[in-house]
Amino acid sequence: MFSNIISYLRFILKSKNQHGIHSPFVFDLTTKCFYKNLKNNHLTLFHNYKKELLSNTSKIQVTDFGAGSKIFSSNERKISNIAKHAGISNKRAKLLFKLLQYFKPDTILEIGSSLGLSTAILALSNSNSKIITLEGCNETGNITAKMFKKYDLKNIQLVIGNFDTTLPKELKNNQFDFIYFDGNHTKKATIEYFEACLLSIHNNSVLLFDDIHWSKEMEEAWEEIKNHPKVTVTIDTFQWGFVFFRKEQQKEHFTIRV
Repeated sequence: MFSNIISYLRFILKSKNQHGIHSPFVFDLTTKCFYKNLKNNHLTLFHNYKKELLSNTSKIQVTDFGAGSKIFSSNERKISNIAKHAGISNKRAKLLFKLLQYFKPDTILEIGSSLGLSTAILALSNSNSKIITLEGCNETGNITAKMFKKYDLKNIQLVIGNFDTTLPKELKNNQFDFIYFDGNHTKKATIEYFEACLLSIHNNSVLLFDDIHWSKEMEEAWEEIKNHPKVTVTIDTFQWGFVFFRKEQQKEHFTIRV
């Protein structure tokens, strides 16, 4: 907890708003997307989806392939508690929706479905987009599949299984405009998945990493990703890290308050 506070204080000291940004690309992203107002009625389905999960007190046995949880001491967890503590917040859901509306990706990969809260946002942003979402835990995935069916989210393909097996298969067969990393929060896995995904991106692809300051390991992984020779622009918003590969941009790193 103390290390998280130190990380956040460092972020605040380094971070800027739109007035300190000199890159036209990042300035437009900040003013026309990050700081754009969004009405709640755009996310009505998401709020209903989340409300149902928050009221579900059934328990499931969670198989965790990653760094574990800072909240849960047992793998037997209530669905309501998973949705409350591990699901995307309403504030982040708004930002994710705005981001997708801004970039308009046609092909999306999500590494880490959990109960599908973020996936619902991905689907809401464009009903014609193709979304592949990977979930490692069978019991969690089964709940998520039922929720997708109930809320008629037809543009989602849910793939259940260990990412070490499922990710290479999906990357081999697809190219992605947008990839959301929200699964295994270890340095080793984050770097391995990032490097694997480089084979399935293009100049305008956007990579979004969740919890980049979650641990010292994740901060180390983020620094390594920032310094990768194929990466040109990165943005640190504390919880999320954005990665771009635009060859027309000079290599630059931004820390922005959102």
